[in-house]
Formats: sequence, C-alpha cells, structure tokens
Amino acid sequence: MGPILLITGRPGVGKTTLIRRIAEGLGKRAGGFYTEEIRGPHGRFGFRLVTLDGQAAVFAHVDWIGRTPYQVGRYGVDVEALDRLGVAAIREAMTGKEVVLVDEIGKMELFSAAFREALEAVAASPRTLIATITRSPHPWADAFKRRPGVELWELTPANREALRVHAWQWLQMVLAPSHESSSEGPSNWVFGEKSLG
Repeated sequence: MGPILLITGRPGVGKTTLIRRIAEGLGKRAGGFYTEEIRGPHGRFGFRLVTLDGQAAVFAHVDWIGRTPYQVGRYGVDVEALDRLGVAAIREAMTGKEVVLVDEIGKMELFSAAFREALEAVAASPRTLIATITRSPHPWADAFKRRPGVELWELTPANREALRVHAWQWLQMVLAPSHESSSEGPSNWVFGEKSLG
C-alpha cells in the first residue's frame, strides 16, 4: 500500500486550488483529475471534471434534475461522464504515474461504483494518492478515511498557507527515494513563492 494523503474542509476553502498547484508542481509525474465550478451571471450552475492531461466534461448541472437518477442538492449528476473521464484518469495514473491526484471524493463522485473501485485499487497499490474528500458524513468516505496509513488533514482559512507548504514537504518525504539521482527531483519544486529545496 502506498502513501495516502486526504485533504478535507468546508466547500470553498481552497481544496481544489491545492490539488491544482500540486499538479502543476509535479507535472508529468502526476495523473488524475480535478473538478471546477461552472458559473454564470446568476451564480454556479454546474461542475466540470478536468483530467490532468487536458480532457474535460460537465458531470453535474442544474438542468439535469429529473433527467438522471443521481442528484445532489439542485444538481443532476452524469455518472457516465465521471466513469468515462475521471475513472479512466485514475486507472491510467495508477499504471503510469508516480502520484494519483483526485479532486474530489464527494457525494456526486461516490454514486459511481467504478470510482470507488478505482480508489480502492489505488489504495492497495504502491502509488502515492493525494485526494480531497468530503467532510460530510458518508459511509464509504468515512471508511476510506479510516484505512491504515491514511493521513487526514483539514484545510481551513487559518492554516491554508501552512498546509500547502506542509503538503509539499510530505511529498518530498514520500517521493524522495525515487528521485535520489534525478535533477528534477523534489529539491527543485517550488510551491507558490516558497521553495522547499
């Protein structure tokens, strides 16, 4: 089983920003996906899934209520889109990347059995997994948080900058053995304005 870091926190606190910055710093060493809001003049109306290799698809939308059996709040969820892009990105990262990044393990994503199975496969593999995860109670998510060896951190407005730096230090620690002879290893990574080399 590889190292697992789970980041939780309230909506809007910056979990996706953290995942995206880690992805930028790791470059081709990481695979997976993140989610982003779709907004218009009247606020948020959906969510888009974006893989780290540049593919994207809408997977939740206010207009889909009643068109899909999967619903969270005022959003209908397209589980097929999640499976087609998100689950495929997780599986590809598990076989070809050092780090699997997932944003997020939330109620919408957990409708997918394939998504849950892919995460279990990553957790059982030697790959490093960094994921954001819902803070709200959910049987599967709660059990995943309790897996042996999992580190669970809560991101808050007060600790946001410190936790971002700490995440890079954690990555340096878990990935260092695979980069001892690489000039592109952790010593060259920069997170925001702080170099951790």
